Amino acid sequence: MMVFDVKRPLIPDIASAAGVSTATVDRVLNRRPGVRKVTLTRVLKAAVEVGYLDAADMNRRLGPTFAKVVFLLPQGSNPYLTGLNRYVREMAKLSVEPLKVSSHFIESFDPEALVQALRRYGKPSDVVVFMAIEHPRVRQVIDELTSLGKRVVTIISDLPTSSRNAYIGIDNFAAGRTAAKVMGRFCRAASGKVALVAASRAYRAHMEREMGFLALIEESFPHLTVIGPQEGHDNRDENYVNASRLLARHSDIVGIYNVGGSSDGIGRALRESRRDKAVCFMGHGLTPDTRTMLVDGTMDMVITQSPSAIYARAMEIASGEMAETTGTVAMEIYFSENLPAVR
Repeated sequence: MMVFDVKRPLIPDIASAAGVSTATVDRVLNRRPGVRKVTLTRVLKAAVEVGYLDAADMNRRLGPTFAKVVFLLPQGSNPYLTGLNRYVREMAKLSVEPLKVSSHFIESFDPEALVQALRRYGKPSDVVVFMAIEHPRVRQVIDELTSLGKRVVTIISDLPTSSRNAYIGIDNFAAGRTAAKVMGRFCRAASGKVALVAASRAYRAHMEREMGFLALIEESFPHLTVIGPQEGHDNRDENYVNASRLLARHSDIVGIYNVGGSSDGIGRALRESRRDKAVCFMGHGLTPDTRTMLVDGTMDMVITQSPSAIYARAMEIASGEMAETTGTVAMEIYFSENLPAVR
């Protein structure tokens, strides 16, 4: 009597049948987050076909996969980030399986505080979402987390030189060029100065906006001279002091571009100098203060990105509905005439 040795199917057999990598099969079989539903189904069906699982086991595994998602958000006086913090916390209260969402605040512009928070909250989570700071130690801890199988998602400000899984936000270089295009068209003076105001170059987003702005001004509007940037650390009082000094020293300022937040401090300086109608002022983040300044004419244009869009994209990535890549959100541009309704 001959005895045939029936070889048990292995992960490579499932991968071959499903047309995916062995890493994807491993993630599915070990119920790790980050696999799209269609891929999950295909892998499990292939596992049944090759005899690795039975149909009942496949149906159980097709149930919801639990994932713990944590947001780490900068705490400070920036009205846009304050609003984003509020929105994330409100949505986190509503989160249900298979996603459990929480959020924590960290000190803005402090890479060490971000590193500590990433280690503290990232390791016990499946997905960590945060606004990246450009620093070697931040890149190092991102690499640590991804090596542990965590999914790391940057929002608003990216760190593409790290092993992060995805970025969600606008194209900041294009945002800077857009601001320059509008600024150059609005400033009809034969010559003049345009002041750049930044929060901090710790954020790549601000550097990219600055570079885009400078590049297009040089290319298309050589009659405008850019001065700055002045760093205000997204603080309305610092922005007020810096803007007041700039306006006092330069009578020929025709425009101000704030690449960061807390534009209300700059608006205050413009109004007090009585140059709010003469200087073209634009910035980022549609918030109650920038909305008011658009309406009263202190600001001319605001570039923003929807907190709800950022959160929705983050949830798509966390649930595996969107591939690990960039999740660029729409760059929304507002003037006084096209402001959306307040909700």
